[in-house]
Amino acid sequence: MILVPLLSSILLIVAVVLLLGLTPERITNDIMKVISPKQSLRHRVKIAQGKKKSRKIAELLNHINEAMIATGKGTQFAMICSASLALMICGGVFAIMINNVFLLPILAIAFAILPFVYAKTTISYYDKHIEEEIEVTLSLITTAYCRSNDIVLAVRENIHNIRLPVNIIFKSFLGETTAISSNIKNSLHKLKGKVNNDIFGEWVDTLIACQDDRKLNDTLQPVVTKLSDVRIVNNELKTMLGETKKEYYMMVAMVVGNIPLLYMLNKSWYAALMFSIPGKIALAVCGMVILVTALLMMKYTKPIEYRR
Repeated sequence: MILVPLLSSILLIVAVVLLLGLTPERITNDIMKVISPKQSLRHRVKIAQGKKKSRKIAELLNHINEAMIATGKGTQFAMICSASLALMICGGVFAIMINNVFLLPILAIAFAILPFVYAKTTISYYDKHIEEEIEVTLSLITTAYCRSNDIVLAVRENIHNIRLPVNIIFKSFLGETTAISSNIKNSLHKLKGKVNNDIFGEWVDTLIACQDDRKLNDTLQPVVTKLSDVRIVNNELKTMLGETKKEYYMMVAMVVGNIPLLYMLNKSWYAALMFSIPGKIALAVCGMVILVTALLMMKYTKPIEYRR
């Protein structure tokens, strides 16, 4: 009896995809339009002034997309969005198959999030690599700049020691300062906007101030040291937070594992849990609690970031 509605759902989904001519790229564009609609100039000004916050979901998706493009996996973002949509439908179908409508939105959301969780975990290594490269790069350039008082010369001396993708950012800075404009401050402002890192932004701001007052050169190295401090703290927290994650996963496994265990111990209790209205509501509440706590756990156990 379960196979009939499952097969019908699969055939219906395939028919809709073929009828509408859906492709991974089209699905991705439609999802991005819904999550991040085109902003008016007034809206952008308010975000820049801090009067209105930008959408966190849109920022997260844009960050995942940009990171995957930078790592040469830009085409996989469309596949992730398509997989998310397919899994969302599968979650809803599974809830209908077990005849629990209360679980339908919870399973649909949980299944839809899975591909993005995988992508976020993957690009976390990319973010860590970027931070390490920024730390090494700023240390090299700062040492050279304090010696020569010429930021263009300092970057040129160390450009071959800077690895990708940070190398591309400073190459564009060199190209602009040597072939497009001699306005160093303006070029530094543009350089600041190419890296989403508060310590890097503070370093550039200090460097801009040093163009007018060379006595501020000594304040550059303490800014670079903050990157090392953040890295050390994150390494120490990684072990502590790892134990917390293990305990959380064990608790979730115990809650979910109680369902088949209940079937083996007492089938009447299992039937009451799976087929009665109060039991279905209890399962939906447990599912919602697991989903919310999982999102909060990911939020509060992520690596710390320096904020000015």
